[in-house]
Amino acid sequence: MGSGLHIIKIGGNVIDDDVQLQSFLEKFAALQGKKVLVHGGGKIATRIAADLGIEAKMINGRRITDKAMLDVATMVYAGLTNKHVVSSLQKFGCDALGLSGADGNTIKAIKRPVREIDYGYAGDILVDSVNTLSIKKFLEAGFTPVFSAITHNGLGQLLNTNADTIASALAVSLAKIYETKLIYCFEKEGVLRDVDNSESVIKSISPDEFEKLKLEKVIYEGMIPKLDNAFEALSKGVKNVYIGNALNLHKYQQGEFGTCLLSK
Repeated sequence: MGSGLHIIKIGGNVIDDDVQLQSFLEKFAALQGKKVLVHGGGKIATRIAADLGIEAKMINGRRITDKAMLDVATMVYAGLTNKHVVSSLQKFGCDALGLSGADGNTIKAIKRPVREIDYGYAGDILVDSVNTLSIKKFLEAGFTPVFSAITHNGLGQLLNTNADTIASALAVSLAKIYETKLIYCFEKEGVLRDVDNSESVIKSISPDEFEKLKLEKVIYEGMIPKLDNAFEALSKGVKNVYIGNALNLHKYQQGEFGTCLLSK
């Protein structure tokens, strides 16, 4: 097992607010050791699609990626947002390398099968989707990979893939080589017992407590798939998973960051 590695996912409203994003990226750049950043797209893709006369379609909170929206997602996630993040990290002294899953054949996916809903060009990640050796080469060469939410199927087709899922898959795969910790950063302080009280952070959650909190409707909607991903990562060798406010990342190495998810 090699040295430690942090996989950090940034999303939520932080991506849409450049002042907050720059503050987060400065803290990310200062984090010591090997690290990988995964970013979502925020609301920018929806805005640019509207400017181009393309309707953004959502079902149950999930984006439908038709051909036109895939073009926009690729332009925004792998282009505009990714290069903005990478150039900002260079400014803060972090030698970042912007990637989609197609670059270096790092992350393959399959087009989501059509069942009740056709999600279009949405990509689902499989057990062997991550090319661990390619990413290791980047890390050992001193680069910090910055992944957008665009993957590929190995046959020339790009796919729009959930960034939380990408972060989890990267963490599980790279845990075979490095002692890996996964950190989900967004605009809230952590998992909250009361969504209207930012002080009500639940400091730690075990799998049993997670089931109880779901039944009590303390954890619901968009937080459920995020935590499902996180607990699955823990069950597959990731050392720790944290969820917290992006602007508090500097507190992480002091042990004061958000919610820690426990494997047992």
